[in-house]
Amino acid sequence: MTGGDLSPHRAAALAWVLDSDEPAARWVVRSAVLDDPAGATADRRQMLADPGTEALLQRLGDWSAGVSASGHNSPAYTPNLLTLLADLGVGPGDDPRVDGTLDAMLECRLPDGRFAAGVVGRGATEVTWGSLLCDTHAITEVLMRYGRGADPRVERALELTLEDLADTAQGVAWPCRPDPVTGFRGPGRRGDVCPQVTLEALRAWSWLPRERRPAQVLEAARVVLGVWRERAGAKPYMFGHGYQFKVVKWPATWYSALGVLDVLGRYPELWGDEGDEGDRRSLAELMACVAAYNLDTEGRVTPQSCFRGFEAFSFGQKGRPSPFATARVHAVLHRLDALAAQAAAVDVRQLGSSKGGTGVPRPPRIPAGAG
Repeated sequence: MTGGDLSPHRAAALAWVLDSDEPAARWVVRSAVLDDPAGATADRRQMLADPGTEALLQRLGDWSAGVSASGHNSPAYTPNLLTLLADLGVGPGDDPRVDGTLDAMLECRLPDGRFAAGVVGRGATEVTWGSLLCDTHAITEVLMRYGRGADPRVERALELTLEDLADTAQGVAWPCRPDPVTGFRGPGRRGDVCPQVTLEALRAWSWLPRERRPAQVLEAARVVLGVWRERAGAKPYMFGHGYQFKVVKWPATWYSALGVLDVLGRYPELWGDEGDEGDRRSLAELMACVAAYNLDTEGRVTPQSCFRGFEAFSFGQKGRPSPFATARVHAVLHRLDALAAQAAAVDVRQLGSSKGGTGVPRPPRIPAGAG
């Protein structure tokens, strides 16, 4: 199983998406791959009127009243739901329920400026407000994405991400820190990087121009790639790199090969001409994995793993190709097209998971009669 050439079937796959009845999928293709602003505008207008979009908007509750306890990987976690809506094309000013939720997030903070999430535990009647890094980072990123970056409260939260950087066992990045209010901390080992909160912080900073990103942010991005390279000998607790890491679970909310590429693809310093060759190779390996484990021979994505509650959407159904999932994967890979040839030379069968193996790129195939 190889990563294969990532481009031969892209045109056919994208044509199939554009011929689908999913305006959000068409919007992704036209806005993120084809650079067709006029077509994207028309598709976005249809997406906003789509019953599926309305169904997701209805899931937004009253953030200031707290949310029922659920994992940070759950699509029901409000920042994840807002991210999905943004992936569909929903933007600032499109719906009062989105804007109201963002307003409430800006108000719900700890005294030091970190954004907080209120949880109503089982059998409880009162809201407990706290702020793990996977709360404040995720909320900050959503606020940045929806155009609230100039708000002083968001600027303060971004500054605090820098204060939370730590010298972890893998390098300077973001660890799993105890909640300053409740004292609760996630299951990660003390002293280890937390890949999830690191990606969330990197996503937040990615919405700023390159020249406004502090140097330590890019170094944290390199730590993420180091975690991938060192997977044979070390694994941050609960963050492996096997089948579940390579196959996307839809809607995508958590640490995965696609999630890593989606974030790090926004940092051309890693994969451009000035990038480190080791970083470029790691990104190419991840691209090959995403292609080999998620794209069929026609360049389409058929979901193999889905969260419950999204059966009405193509990305929530197994066994049939999904226009939206197909569009999202190609949009992420397209951003890294500069590495497509290198990714096509990777034999993913030689890439070990967390249990062993370092990954051996396969030399590019030479066409018959060449040379």
